[in-house]
Amino acid sequence: MVRFWRSRECDAAAEKSPPGESARLAHADVVIVMPQRNVMPELLDSLPVDDPLATGSRADLRRINRLMGAASLLARALDPLLRDTAPVELVELGAGDGQLLLRVAESRAKHWPQISLQLLDLQPVVSDITLQRYRNLGWRCEVVRADVFDWLAQDAVGRDADSRPIVIANLFLHHFDGERLVDLLHGLAARARAVVCIEPRRSRGALLGSHLLGALGCNQVTRHDAVVSVRAGFRGSELTARWPQDERWRIDEGDAGLFSHRFVAVRDEVRAPTASA
Repeated sequence: MVRFWRSRECDAAAEKSPPGESARLAHADVVIVMPQRNVMPELLDSLPVDDPLATGSRADLRRINRLMGAASLLARALDPLLRDTAPVELVELGAGDGQLLLRVAESRAKHWPQISLQLLDLQPVVSDITLQRYRNLGWRCEVVRADVFDWLAQDAVGRDADSRPIVIANLFLHHFDGERLVDLLHGLAARARAVVCIEPRRSRGALLGSHLLGALGCNQVTRHDAVVSVRAGFRGSELTARWPQDERWRIDEGDAGLFSHRFVAVRDEVRAPTASA
């Protein structure tokens, strides 16, 4: 039986209920309400990159991304932005081992021929084999070891909208909260021509799925981090509310796939339609 975290609302309801009802609420297996984001540290971020648990968790994440259809969600969101043959600069934030975007590249290389890619991560683990596979597709690929805020601090003044990069991220924004999330989104608006993000959806279904990853053979790091990720996830227009209020941006935000949340922001100067799930 799966036992979920309990909310204060559920505890309060149990205290005010008759004895029999109180006992039922006190042992409830599913908590319905998840009104607020709860951002907590994830274990993978604290492990050395060569730790066996970290290596196993990255393998788990590749399987979870396949299960969630993350590559397909990213590809569909990027298609309207990469229709022509003009050179485009892509930057992936929190790229990790670079495997997810490689799957996107292998499915779209013929349609997106002139791509310059930066795989940015504080602890990148992109192998030489992965880099060569990108290059075999005709993509220019560079691994950048940097903090995202250091990268955002680079001067973008003087670059018109079409020459700025398209920034993509998968399971990245949910690590940030409060002013740091606002600063991150405002920094992206200043540096990018378009932003495409796939994040965890904060929902009962996603929380249930996160508790069942042990059945897929995921290790303890992945099982812990999946639950933490869902609690820190997004729903509705939470990211839009934190994005700069600027009429030059068109935003598409909402549910995507089984348990994901999509955020796409495109400058009007780019004149590409936003994607839908």
